[in-house]
Amino acid sequence: MHRLQHFLFISLLFIGFSYGQEEKPIDQETDSLQQNLKDEGIVISDSIVVKKKPINPLAPSKAAFYSAVFPGLGQIYNKRYWKVPLVYGAIGGGVYMYTWNNDWYNRFRTAFKRRLAGFTDDEFYDRDNNNAIGADPDFSDEVLENQQERFQNDRDLWLVATIALYALNIVDANVDAHLKQFNVDEDLSMDFEPFMEIDPVTLNPNYGMALIIKF
Repeated sequence: MHRLQHFLFISLLFIGFSYGQEEKPIDQETDSLQQNLKDEGIVISDSIVVKKKPINPLAPSKAAFYSAVFPGLGQIYNKRYWKVPLVYGAIGGGVYMYTWNNDWYNRFRTAFKRRLAGFTDDEFYDRDNNNAIGADPDFSDEVLENQQERFQNDRDLWLVATIALYALNIVDANVDAHLKQFNVDEDLSMDFEPFMEIDPVTLNPNYGMALIIKF
């Protein structure tokens, strides 16, 4: 009887030693596989495989630089093509309004200077060419001066607005490049799914709801 017990004890020790010897290479192979996946940007955590996209820390600076050199180019670099017409429309509109106000400012300024010099041949003196000799001009000297100041103020305002829109184009490209790198998946969604699990002790089923958020 004692010999049988000794034999069983020795057999169990041998089986346990053999199992331990066989398990070590498997663990080493698993660690090696996880390291290779990690090198490729794939991380396995709690049986969930996560594919990490590489982050380019210079992307925001490049996008800002491109938009500074040529408005809209940073948005193209970020692949936000739908923003390019908005950039061109905003900055182009600002440039147009600046040019339009500057043109009228120069016209009124030229006429006002000629009035002060004693001339009566400016474009605002007799716009319809039907004034009698010695009649008052269509636009008085005071009106010319007021209009000159008005268009000058509007021109300067649109200059500031255009510069602000140009700067906003650069900031938008920079911030968009930052935020784009946080969006690791285009499938951003949230879902509820029912689940059932078996209690390993009582073998009774447990029911519940799982909240699944995809980023």
